[in-house]
Amino acid sequence: MAGSGVRAAEPGAAADAGYAASTSVGVHNAYLQSAFPYLADALDSGAGMLELDVWTNFFGSGWRVGHDSPFTNQNNCVGATSPDGLRSGERDQGLAACLTDLRTWHDANPGHRPIQLKFELKDGFADNLGRGPAAFDALVEETLGDAVYRPGELAAGHASLDEAVAADGWPGRDELAGRFLIHLIPGTVEQGNPFDELWTDEEYGRHLRDLSASGELDRAVAFPAVLGAEAGDPRVGRYEESLRPWFVVFDGSAPTYLESVDTGWYNERGYLLVMTDAHNVAPPISATDPTEEEALARVNELAAGGATVASSDWTGLPSVLSTVVPH
Repeated sequence: MAGSGVRAAEPGAAADAGYAASTSVGVHNAYLQSAFPYLADALDSGAGMLELDVWTNFFGSGWRVGHDSPFTNQNNCVGATSPDGLRSGERDQGLAACLTDLRTWHDANPGHRPIQLKFELKDGFADNLGRGPAAFDALVEETLGDAVYRPGELAAGHASLDEAVAADGWPGRDELAGRFLIHLIPGTVEQGNPFDELWTDEEYGRHLRDLSASGELDRAVAFPAVLGAEAGDPRVGRYEESLRPWFVVFDGSAPTYLESVDTGWYNERGYLLVMTDAHNVAPPISATDPTEEEALARVNELAAGGATVASSDWTGLPSVLSTVVPH
């Protein structure tokens, strides 16, 4: 936009940037039918990150995907096994169907942009019900397989993810073309449960540490994220020392990051920094339908602040969702 002062997508410059050194745009709760009629629409939108909410508890069977119902599935997934079925069939399917849609779309779009998948475990893992970290790995492996960029690939012989990022950094966007990258956060219900003392982030962090110790890190499919913007190193007050090196993804409020956190600390160390509620940075703009110029200006502001992902609910702005800019 000439004269607007807003930098739009620069495909040539951003495509070759390191993944952690560029900013893409994410969609909050992309599995909702009110956001996109079908998950394939979310994938076609150009967004660099899509969020899904997952339930595991005993109120329902299997891994369920939905927002506010722990009993049933409420989503835009159909479990299509061929591209022509991605926008037909019955929606409101379980996590396995959502993963199947992802795989079918992936196979039909070779070399697609790197897509980060954010999973909020609404009520946490339920290992006692067969829905723990190892079962999650197995489900993703069965469906997405080599489409997922894994912690074992990042570690590549290093003692931990932190050591790997410090030594070699993340791959470039070109290297991650055609791949999904999964990060996990504890859910709102889990955080409010006084009987849950082992949240998703810590539980999966332990899982990575233990898999690495047994030489089986290649089985893991996801990166646990430190949830919540906080000054300093937020891992120190939350996790025992042996777990801290397994956290290289951070996820929290954009207003807090930009207003009270030295985000240079994340960028200097090559960490992924997901900034949510991009619309709420002062002065706030619409969470759903800002103008294209407003949204692009906000993305560039978060890019300048070191975000790897700027997330909101701008589902009606594909030109913004497909934006990628270097820091």
